[in-house]
Amino acid sequence: MIEKNDEEIKKFVRERYAEIAKQQTPSCCAPRSEEASSCCSPCAGETSHAQRLYSREELESISANIPSLGCGNPIALSELKENEVVLDLGSGGGLDCFLAAQRVGPQGKVIGLDMTPDMIQLARANAENLSLDNVEFRLGEMEHMPIENDSVDVVISNCVINLSPDKDAVFREVFRALKPGGRLCVSDIVTHSELPASVRESLEQWAGCVAGALEEKEYLEKIRAAGFIRLEVKEALDPSSEETACGVGAPIASIAVKAYKPK
Repeated sequence: MIEKNDEEIKKFVRERYAEIAKQQTPSCCAPRSEEASSCCSPCAGETSHAQRLYSREELESISANIPSLGCGNPIALSELKENEVVLDLGSGGGLDCFLAAQRVGPQGKVIGLDMTPDMIQLARANAENLSLDNVEFRLGEMEHMPIENDSVDVVISNCVINLSPDKDAVFREVFRALKPGGRLCVSDIVTHSELPASVRESLEQWAGCVAGALEEKEYLEKIRAAGFIRLEVKEALDPSSEETACGVGAPIASIAVKAYKPK
């Protein structure tokens, strides 16, 4: 089996999310075939994916049908305050950015970062429709952020860091961008046992939020290794449930983690 390199993975993921942006598909994964499992495929049904993750008040507050591409609600975790600067990694169509913009107020600022030009275009159009002036979207990669040192109060991310083939670089960049005392609030996918090699090597499974998922212990260790302290796992889905098994030969769960950069 040929090992996929980082650029090959990023190219495939970027192309997949460009398709999602153009179709505005209400799923983070949108697998091309039934054989391609995804972390989000169990979310289909009468209740929309966004309604499963966000309160009715949150969704009604933006008065727009913007698909959720995530696996959690980092806004609820982040306890945002007025005037804060927020960075959203993998901002997609902008849903979390727009909710954050309401929390930080007109004197605050929200920056959405995404590596897919079509997603940036979609998010900017959504922001214009919502007449939000305190949100901007930047094209760039999590491993090399176009963000100044010590400039952000809060970094959020929703089911995106698992897509990076170099998570150590992502957490180092988050640490660099945060102000002293700043916080990381992330919802993501982790595993509770080793994934089969066939899954790890599948580009479909990478784009489906599965192949890049780390075991929970390793994921948390990488956050600590970047320099973060006071890690808190705020919530976790039961990995034995049907909702998180994903049919990939190992239990997969959604977790929410908060951590702080030392002051």
